[in-house]
Amino acid sequence: MEEGGRHTFYPMKALSAFLTLFCLVSAVPSALAETKEPPIPVRTVAPEYPGEMQREGISGVVTLRCTIDEHGGVSDAVVVKSSAEVFEKPAMDALSKWKFKPATLDGKAISTKAIIPIRFVANS
Repeated sequence: MEEGGRHTFYPMKALSAFLTLFCLVSAVPSALAETKEPPIPVRTVAPEYPGEMQREGISGVVTLRCTIDEHGGVSDAVVVKSSAEVFEKPAMDALSKWKFKPATLDGKAISTKAIIPIRFVANS
């Protein structure tokens, strides 16, 4: 390189160290990158609406936390929040029949936790 009519030389060791460092820093983001895809429901089952609640036109929601395994099955469901206790069992029964395309991490199916709201909507 020329700098004010003079040549500037970079020692080979310094240039080599710089290129090695540059390559390592450039490789770190891709080496640490993980592609995680969430589970996707492929079969859902509507909950059985409690008769009395439906007759009275009462809607509700039950939020469940569960595990979706690497085969897309649902297990370990627990109620996190509920608008009425009467909706909890039908929501859990329905969710146990759901099937998912499992979550993946770098293309491999994995087990993951999920929060799923089950809604009960009264028809007017």
